[in-house]
Amino acid sequence: MAEPTGLQGRRFGILVLNQISANGLRRLPVERYTVGKDVARPDAVLVRSADMFAMTVPDSVQAIARAGAGTNNIPVQAMSARGVPVFNAPGANANAVKELVLTGMLLAARNVAPALRFVAGLDAGLPDMDKAVEEGKKNFAGFELAGHTLGIVGLGKVGCLVADAAIKLGMQVLGFDPDITVDAAWSLPAQVKKAASVADVLKNAHFVTLHVPLVDATRDLVHADNLKLMRPGAVLLNFAREGVVSESAVLAALDAKQLGGYVCDFPSAAINRHERVIALPHLGASTREAEENCAIMVADQLRDYLEHGNVVNAVNFPAVAMARESAYRVAIANANVPNMLGQISTAMAQAGLNIHNMVNKSRGDMAYTLVDVDSPVSGAVLDHLRAIDGVLGVRYLPDEALLTLR
Repeated sequence: MAEPTGLQGRRFGILVLNQISANGLRRLPVERYTVGKDVARPDAVLVRSADMFAMTVPDSVQAIARAGAGTNNIPVQAMSARGVPVFNAPGANANAVKELVLTGMLLAARNVAPALRFVAGLDAGLPDMDKAVEEGKKNFAGFELAGHTLGIVGLGKVGCLVADAAIKLGMQVLGFDPDITVDAAWSLPAQVKKAASVADVLKNAHFVTLHVPLVDATRDLVHADNLKLMRPGAVLLNFAREGVVSESAVLAALDAKQLGGYVCDFPSAAINRHERVIALPHLGASTREAEENCAIMVADQLRDYLEHGNVVNAVNFPAVAMARESAYRVAIANANVPNMLGQISTAMAQAGLNIHNMVNKSRGDMAYTLVDVDSPVSGAVLDHLRAIDGVLGVRYLPDEALLTLR
């Protein structure tokens, strides 16, 4: 017979701040989750582009999940101080971004944008429109991608997909990423040549595409000094984040004809009407498939964390996953300081709890511990754990399915 825990049958409340794919929301079963835009005391938040810096995040929130890759609309540092993981969906929209990068290269290489403007400006009443078309098309002659070099800065999921597609189009690819992961390295086509630096990419490529997050180290990654290294007529593509490129430097390089074109996903008053700028309205992940993939990924991650404490794809927590072998689990977020595990183990032992399994990992200043024990954990023990200096949050996660089997 299952032992009472006080948490059986508990419902989780999920506050949704943007339109999230219905197929993603269906991953949160209605019998256990209340999901909507008016959840008063939410256990978690699902968000896409809403600015969470402009709101007060309720103290009931135990996790935030962003249906996309970037998290600069979320107060990650403040959430870390509260022991709240921030999940994202790396790679879920990678194919959509890859296709838009290819579109951007083709638009620039074939002068498609000015050609469209030319055709739109033709007088439909002209009796000799065919002649006007033939006369005007000479102004838009472009070049083919094959045989040209594409430089990629950032070799994550998107960068690897772009590299593979470019190679199949007959391009040579030069890549740079000082922080490339093992998984990305395995995914990278063997034909990609390794660059020594961002400058090395800029000076040797006809096209340069950026796929890096916006952090302090990447802000204005492309600036006035290194733009001077680019080949005259080269094209810069930015489908990463607006701040990784200095707009003023790009405009100066375009006006000086040092840079042949700038293709980006971030329109602004400064660049919007420049004749050699193609600015798209943030379409990178705007496909039905990408939105659905992102929503499904973060919903699954959120559910796994709320119900089992497992952490996958959190930008501020270490990755921690442990199979359930006991019905009684405690999840502890804490500062990464000495003797924390000793204090946790001692508190368990003093309460007469036998530790069945334990995993602890750290990431920078943050550490996270999952502990499975063989018997129920009292509120007094949980309060003792919360009182340990450096502990940021404690969650008790009894597994109802395993309890039923007892």
